[in-house]
Amino acid sequence: MDYLGIDLSCAIGSLRNGEFPEKDCLLPLISKLLGYFLVAASITVKLPQIMKIVQHKSVRGLSVVAFELEVVGYTISLAYCLHKGLPFSAFGEMAFLLIQALILVACIYYFSQPVSMTTWVRALLYCSVAPTVLAGQINPTLFDALYASQHAIFLFARLPQIWKNFKVSFY
Repeated sequence: MDYLGIDLSCAIGSLRNGEFPEKDCLLPLISKLLGYFLVAASITVKLPQIMKIVQHKSVRGLSVVAFELEVVGYTISLAYCLHKGLPFSAFGEMAFLLIQALILVACIYYFSQPVSMTTWVRALLYCSVAPTVLAGQINPTLFDALYASQHAIFLFARLPQIWKNFKVSFY
Protein backbone atom coordinates (compact mmCIF):
# COMPACT_ATOMS: atom_id res chain seq x y z
CA MET A 1 0.00 0.00 0.00
CA ASP A 2 1.93 3.01 -1.31
CA TYR A 3 0.49 6.53 -1.51
CA LEU A 4 2.62 9.49 -2.65
CA GLY A 5 5.76 7.50 -1.93
CA ILE A 6 4.59 6.66 1.58
CA ASP A 7 4.55 2.97 2.48
CA LEU A 8 1.63 2.51 4.84
CA SER A 9 1.60 -1.29 4.86
CA CYS A 10 3.85 -1.84 7.88
CA ALA A 11 2.03 0.73 10.01
CA ILE A 12 -1.42 -0.54 9.05
CA GLY A 13 -0.31 -4.16 9.54
CA SER A 14 0.93 -3.40 13.05
CA LEU A 15 -2.23 -1.49 13.95
CA ARG A 16 -4.43 -4.34 12.66
CA ASN A 17 -2.60 -6.69 14.99
CA GLY A 18 -3.25 -4.31 17.88
CA GLU A 19 0.41 -3.33 18.12
CA PHE A 20 2.13 0.00 17.90
CA PRO A 21 4.28 0.22 14.71
CA GLU A 22 8.00 -0.39 15.11
CA LYS A 23 10.43 2.53 15.01
CA ASP A 24 11.85 1.34 11.66
CA CYS A 25 8.36 1.58 10.20
CA LEU A 26 7.13 4.70 11.98
CA LEU A 27 10.08 7.09 11.49
CA PRO A 28 10.11 6.99 7.65
CA LEU A 29 6.33 7.41 7.69
CA ILE A 30 6.53 10.46 9.98
CA SER A 31 9.37 11.90 7.89
CA LYS A 32 7.36 11.61 4.67
CA LEU A 33 4.24 13.05 6.26
CA LEU A 34 6.18 16.01 7.65
CA GLY A 35 7.74 16.55 4.23
CA TYR A 36 4.33 16.72 2.57
CA PHE A 37 3.02 18.96 5.36
CA LEU A 38 5.87 21.39 4.66
CA VAL A 39 5.10 21.29 0.95
CA ALA A 40 1.43 22.04 1.63
CA ALA A 41 2.28 24.83 4.08
CA SER A 42 4.76 26.43 1.67
CA ILE A 43 2.02 27.10 -0.86
CA THR A 44 0.93 30.15 1.11
CA VAL A 45 4.18 31.46 2.65
CA LYS A 46 4.54 34.55 0.45
CA LEU A 47 0.88 34.92 -0.47
CA PRO A 48 0.10 37.61 2.17
CA GLN A 49 2.97 39.78 0.93
CA ILE A 50 1.89 39.34 -2.70
CA MET A 51 -1.69 40.25 -1.81
CA LYS A 52 -0.59 43.31 0.17
CA ILE A 53 1.55 44.56 -2.74
CA VAL A 54 -1.28 44.10 -5.22
CA GLN A 55 -3.87 45.63 -2.88
CA HIS A 56 -1.79 48.74 -2.16
CA LYS A 57 -0.19 48.87 -5.64
CA SER A 58 3.06 49.73 -3.93
CA VAL A 59 6.42 48.12 -3.30
CA ARG A 60 7.74 51.02 -1.26
CA GLY A 61 10.35 49.83 1.20
CA LEU A 62 11.14 46.60 -0.63
CA SER A 63 14.59 45.89 -2.01
CA VAL A 64 14.53 44.51 -5.55
CA VAL A 65 17.96 42.93 -5.17
CA ALA A 66 16.91 41.12 -1.99
CA PHE A 67 14.05 39.39 -3.76
CA GLU A 68 16.11 38.67 -6.87
CA LEU A 69 18.77 36.96 -4.76
CA GLU A 70 16.06 34.95 -3.04
CA VAL A 71 14.89 33.72 -6.46
CA VAL A 72 18.46 32.69 -7.30
CA GLY A 73 18.76 30.77 -4.02
CA TYR A 74 15.46 28.93 -4.53
CA THR A 75 16.43 28.12 -8.11
CA ILE A 76 19.76 26.60 -7.07
CA SER A 77 18.15 24.60 -4.27
CA LEU A 78 15.35 23.28 -6.47
CA ALA A 79 17.75 22.41 -9.29
CA TYR A 80 20.03 20.50 -6.96
CA CYS A 81 17.14 18.49 -5.50
CA LEU A 82 15.81 17.70 -8.97
CA HIS A 83 19.28 16.73 -10.20
CA LYS A 84 19.83 14.41 -7.21
CA GLY A 85 16.46 12.74 -7.79
CA LEU A 86 15.08 13.49 -4.35
CA PRO A 87 11.41 12.72 -3.70
CA PHE A 88 8.91 15.56 -4.07
CA SER A 89 8.25 15.51 -0.33
CA ALA A 90 11.89 16.55 0.19
CA PHE A 91 11.95 19.52 -2.20
CA GLY A 92 8.38 20.41 -3.12
CA GLU A 93 8.36 23.47 -0.90
CA MET A 94 11.26 24.89 -2.94
CA ALA A 95 9.15 24.70 -6.09
CA PHE A 96 6.30 26.62 -4.49
CA LEU A 97 8.61 29.13 -2.82
CA LEU A 98 10.35 29.75 -6.15
CA ILE A 99 7.04 30.34 -7.92
CA GLN A 100 5.93 32.78 -5.23
CA ALA A 101 9.31 34.55 -5.21
CA LEU A 102 9.10 34.96 -9.01
CA ILE A 103 5.62 36.45 -8.62
CA LEU A 104 6.96 38.84 -5.97
CA VAL A 105 9.81 39.95 -8.22
CA ALA A 106 7.35 40.46 -11.09
CA CYS A 107 5.14 42.57 -8.78
CA ILE A 108 8.15 44.61 -7.70
CA TYR A 109 9.13 45.22 -11.32
CA TYR A 110 5.55 46.11 -12.28
CA PHE A 111 4.91 48.50 -9.39
CA SER A 112 8.33 50.19 -9.50
CA GLN A 113 8.17 51.61 -13.00
CA PRO A 114 10.35 52.61 -14.70
CA VAL A 115 12.63 49.62 -14.24
CA SER A 116 16.31 50.38 -14.68
CA MET A 117 18.43 48.87 -17.44
CA THR A 118 20.55 46.98 -14.87
CA THR A 119 17.41 45.39 -13.46
CA TRP A 120 16.42 44.21 -16.95
CA VAL A 121 19.91 42.84 -17.52
CA ARG A 122 19.75 40.87 -14.24
CA ALA A 123 16.31 39.53 -15.19
CA LEU A 124 17.48 38.49 -18.66
CA LEU A 125 20.59 36.88 -17.23
CA TYR A 126 18.47 34.87 -14.80
CA CYS A 127 16.06 33.83 -17.57
CA SER A 128 18.93 32.66 -19.75
CA VAL A 129 20.83 30.74 -17.05
CA ALA A 130 18.01 29.31 -14.90
CA PRO A 131 16.75 26.72 -17.42
CA THR A 132 20.26 25.32 -17.77
CA VAL A 133 20.71 25.11 -14.00
CA LEU A 134 17.24 23.61 -13.46
CA ALA A 135 17.97 20.99 -16.12
CA GLY A 136 21.21 20.10 -14.34
CA GLN A 137 23.22 20.80 -17.48
CA ILE A 138 26.24 22.27 -15.73
CA ASN A 139 29.52 20.85 -14.48
CA PRO A 140 28.89 18.67 -11.39
CA THR A 141 31.63 20.44 -9.41
CA LEU A 142 30.09 23.81 -10.23
CA PHE A 143 26.67 22.43 -9.30
CA ASP A 144 27.95 21.30 -5.89
CA ALA A 145 29.62 24.70 -5.38
CA LEU A 146 26.38 26.51 -6.27
CA TYR A 147 24.43 24.35 -3.85
CA ALA A 148 27.01 24.95 -1.12
CA SER A 149 26.75 28.71 -1.73
CA GLN A 150 22.96 28.87 -1.50
CA HIS A 151 23.02 29.57 2.24
CA ALA A 152 25.34 32.53 1.66
CA ILE A 153 23.02 33.70 -1.12
CA PHE A 154 20.03 33.62 1.24
CA LEU A 155 22.05 35.49 3.86
CA PHE A 156 23.14 38.14 1.38
CA ALA A 157 19.57 38.36 0.10
CA ARG A 158 18.53 39.69 3.50
CA LEU A 159 21.21 42.38 3.71
CA PRO A 160 19.81 44.77 1.04
CA GLN A 161 16.39 44.63 2.70
CA ILE A 162 17.88 45.21 6.14
CA TRP A 163 19.84 48.18 4.79
CA LYS A 164 16.75 49.61 3.10
CA ASN A 165 14.75 49.26 6.33
CA PHE A 166 17.58 50.94 8.24
CA LYS A 167 17.71 53.87 5.80
CA VAL A 168 13.94 54.37 5.94
CA SER A 169 13.93 54.27 9.75
CA PHE A 170 16.85 56.59 10.44
CA TYR A 171 17.01 58.96 7.48
